[in-house]
Amino acid sequence: MDFDNLEIKAKEDAKKRVQQLLQRVDQLEKVDQYKRRVERKKASVESMLKTAMQSQLDGVRVGLNQLQVSLKDVQEIKENLKSLEDFFGVVPELSNKLQEVREENMRHSQYVTAMENLKHIFTVPESVERTKQWINEGKLLHAHQSLADLENSRDDLLFELHKLPNQDPLDTRMLKEYFDEVNNLSIYFSKQIKLIIGRTLNTVRKEPTVIVTALRIIEREEKADAEAQERFGRSGFMPPGRPKNWKKMAMDVLDDGVAQRVEGTQTNDRSEDKMWLVKHFELNRMLISEDLQVVKDLCVPCFPPHYNILNVFVEMYHNALSRHLMNISRNGLVGNEYITFLNWVLHTYNGPELMMNPELNINTSSLKPLLTSEEVTDLENQYLKILEANFIEWMNRTLETEKQEWQKISPPETNDDQYFITHAPLIISSMVTENLKLAHSTSQQLTFKAVQLSIMQVTRFGNIYRDAIILFKTSHFEDRKQNPYFTNHMIKIVNNCLAFEEMANQIKLEHWKPGIHDMMAAQSFETLRITFQNLRRESARYLLEEAFLDLEPHFQECVTAKWIGNSSAVETIRVTLEDYISDYRHLKPENFEIAITECMNTVAKKYITSMLLKKMTFKTSDDRKEGANQIKNEAEILQKFFMRTAPEIASENECIEAIKQLADVLENEDSEMLSLDLHALVEKYPDVTEEHLIQLLLLRGDVSKSEAREMATFALSSRKEKDGKHSKTIFSLVKGIQVSYFL
Repeated sequence: MDFDNLEIKAKEDAKKRVQQLLQRVDQLEKVDQYKRRVERKKASVESMLKTAMQSQLDGVRVGLNQLQVSLKDVQEIKENLKSLEDFFGVVPELSNKLQEVREENMRHSQYVTAMENLKHIFTVPESVERTKQWINEGKLLHAHQSLADLENSRDDLLFELHKLPNQDPLDTRMLKEYFDEVNNLSIYFSKQIKLIIGRTLNTVRKEPTVIVTALRIIEREEKADAEAQERFGRSGFMPPGRPKNWKKMAMDVLDDGVAQRVEGTQTNDRSEDKMWLVKHFELNRMLISEDLQVVKDLCVPCFPPHYNILNVFVEMYHNALSRHLMNISRNGLVGNEYITFLNWVLHTYNGPELMMNPELNINTSSLKPLLTSEEVTDLENQYLKILEANFIEWMNRTLETEKQEWQKISPPETNDDQYFITHAPLIISSMVTENLKLAHSTSQQLTFKAVQLSIMQVTRFGNIYRDAIILFKTSHFEDRKQNPYFTNHMIKIVNNCLAFEEMANQIKLEHWKPGIHDMMAAQSFETLRITFQNLRRESARYLLEEAFLDLEPHFQECVTAKWIGNSSAVETIRVTLEDYISDYRHLKPENFEIAITECMNTVAKKYITSMLLKKMTFKTSDDRKEGANQIKNEAEILQKFFMRTAPEIASENECIEAIKQLADVLENEDSEMLSLDLHALVEKYPDVTEEHLIQLLLLRGDVSKSEAREMATFALSSRKEKDGKHSKTIFSLVKGIQVSYFL
């Protein structure tokens, strides 16, 4: 350390300190006080330094003393080691002198061992026979004691031979051959123990002491195995037949017995009994429940605690059952056997009927599953393939039955509400509901897959149902005399489509949960619903097509030269529709509303079409007034008819009003008012086209084609559009109206 620099630095620090303390004049009065404070501090530091130096000196003094003591100890150890080295020099000579003593000690040890086992050596055959007799008489503890004495004598003699430095193999072989019957006796005894352990579940109910005795013998053998292993680690000698591992043998016997009991419950197969799997599982449930109850109540007190026998049996039954289930699945299942199989594996086994039975209350969470998730998924997929094939077969058969119903020349059946129906929706709905209930009893995953499959198959049925309906309709219209009940059959079809829609909504309500199932499932439901919704509307149009084929000639008579002053055509239309609508009463309310709405629209469309096709032209003002009044009267006839038939529907549908609006345009003689009528028509019916207006104006007979075009263009110029589109009214249905000449 550089003390000079430290001294200089200390002085500089002191100057700075003094400058800080004496910055003002009044601080000079405290100089003595500052000086005393510094002196006290200096004295304190000096005292601390002296103390530290004294402490260091004391430590050095103690260290020197310890070094002196260590030096003396090292010198003493050195002298002792030299003396010990001198002593070791005479050890080889001493060893040679004691060789005779060692040999004599070895002989003495052998003689002692031979003397101790002499009685066993000379009585081996008699002891073996006596031990066998005790085994046969069930005196297992006496038999095992005798066997243990024989084995100990043999092992002690063999061990003495093993210790000899130059042992003769011939002596060892001769001794083993002499005790060969002892080995056979041990094997015979082990078979008897296996037999007893194999009957544990039966024996423990009547003679638990037999089981306890067998277990005591096994425990003795396990202890002997442990001692043999320990001696082998020390000396390298292992007695013949050791380790016996009788505990492992006993566990293997129990495991085999459990496997046989599980497999033995299968008393028949599918060819003998269709309910074989249900019965087999029920027998297994009863067997396992009863056996585990016996183990819990009777075996646990008999077995040593460290055997943990209840959990051992649970694992044995679990593993045996898992192997057995795999064999069953590999051999193949059919139909609802998959549901029975999965339901038992996933619910019954771990449920209150078996493992979670209050009397057992066994937790299997620490065990591996009976079937892996991959195996469960594979079984579910196999079941779904069978279900799909069944759906296709059942639905095709249902459709064939439905087609046969359509060909019947007899009135169809009605339900309690007098609606025409067939059994197809009920059959399909029952089929789907039953299979979804079965899937729901198994797992949520299988239920969701079954729902998707059901939706897909019912949608497929809707498509083939549509093809069959179109073929039925086409065939009928080729020869309408073939089936006089076509209208009734179509009513059944329309009602069926509504039933299928309701079924789709019910399935969605019960089995689809937003936020849990993906959007693809929601789209599948929507596709199913729309399929039958569209088919219902199409079928309703086919239903009306029958009526309007009869009415077409009468619509052709409207607004013609022969028509003026004669409303017989409209009266015929009304009467005919009334007759048909009497059958439409057999439609369900939702379908009746669709049919009446479609009927009103079609009537208005055809009447307006007849007006705009320009089959005649009014020549005078009186003709126009007369024609307009007749059109209004006929519109009123039709409107009153629909109001009587379906007042709620007719009051909301203004398609007939459009006919009256057109009649107002025909009737008006004031050109300015005519323009206003056109503007009012366009405002109320924004989808009216230029061709519609031109043909209407030309029907008047007092407007040229150029004027009609000009007036139509002007009227349409004020039309308001919404999002670039016109609101749809009855005029969207009036198509095929073309002006014969364009300027």
